[in-house]
Amino acid sequence: MKYFYFVFILLTSSVSIASVPVDLEINMKNTGLAYKQAVQATNVEEFNLAINEFITLVEISKTAKFYKEPEQSLQGLDKVIAQAELAKQAANQQGLSAAKQPLKNIDNLRKKYHELHEPPGFFELLFGK
Repeated sequence: MKYFYFVFILLTSSVSIASVPVDLEINMKNTGLAYKQAVQATNVEEFNLAINEFITLVEISKTAKFYKEPEQSLQGLDKVIAQAELAKQAANQQGLSAAKQPLKNIDNLRKKYHELHEPPGFFELLFGK
């Protein structure tokens, strides 16, 4: 009977943990920090730690609720992950300098997809798009 209660508590606690919504703002700040650490890495080991953390955080971001253009947001996150994987592969095969272009592509994607989620400006609120 104790075993049953233990399993029940374990299952219900894991379900409640899994359903905790992602605080996208905090997660994105942590993602930005991991990206910055990857860019500033001085050796491949540091780079791999940072880029792996970055990829993990972007994967977590994919579980967030996107209210505006959710399909495009998820596509953008997938593109970011693909570029991060390319950067990781390039760094491991050719050195850190080879990872610069995929990292630059990540920054360009960030700029592009952040436009989807910017709050409307004063005139847009007043007159519409």
